[in-house]
Amino acid sequence: MPSVPVLSGQDFEPVNVGRNAASSRVTVPKSAAGVDRLKAMGILSTEKKFGSGSNSSAHSGANVNARKIEESDELKINKVDKSLSKAIQQARMAKKLTQKELATKINEKPQVVGEYENGKAVPNAQIINKLERELGVKLPRPGKKPVDAAKKAAGGVAGTRGGLVAGGPPKRR
Repeated sequence: MPSVPVLSGQDFEPVNVGRNAASSRVTVPKSAAGVDRLKAMGILSTEKKFGSGSNSSAHSGANVNARKIEESDELKINKVDKSLSKAIQQARMAKKLTQKELATKINEKPQVVGEYENGKAVPNAQIINKLERELGVKLPRPGKKPVDAAKKAAGGVAGTRGGLVAGGPPKRR
C-alpha cells in the first residue's frame, strides 16, 4: 500500500507566484524629503495634471456653456401671442370670472390660466378650445400665418388648379 503524506497543520509562509520576491520590491518614499531626494537623483519624476485639485466637474467649462448658448438659439419655444392672452383676459373679465373660477370650469389649474394671460404658456389647442367654449368667444389662434392676397386671387395656393393640388397619375380616357 502506498503511503500518503498526512498534513499535520497549516503552512503560514508567504508564497509568491510568478515573480521573484527580491526584484519586485520598490521602495516608496514616506515623506516629502524622500520624494525630493529621489527627484534630485533623477529616479522619480512628477507631472502636473491639468485641472487637478479642484472640486469642479471635468465636463464643466467655457466650451459647455458656449454650446448651451448655441443650442438655445435653435430651440426656440413658441409662447402664447399677446393678442391671445389679451383676448382671454378681456373675455374672462366680461364674464366676471376670476382666474381660479375659469380654471375650475375648464378643469385646469389656475396657474395654466395665469400663464396664458401673461403670455408665458406654450400654446395647446385643447386648452384654447376649452377656453373658447367656456368664454363663448372665438380666440385668435397662434401660429397661423395669413395667405397672401395674390395667392387667394389666383384661386388658392400657387401650383394648384382651383384649389386642387396638381399632380398624380394621368387620367384615363
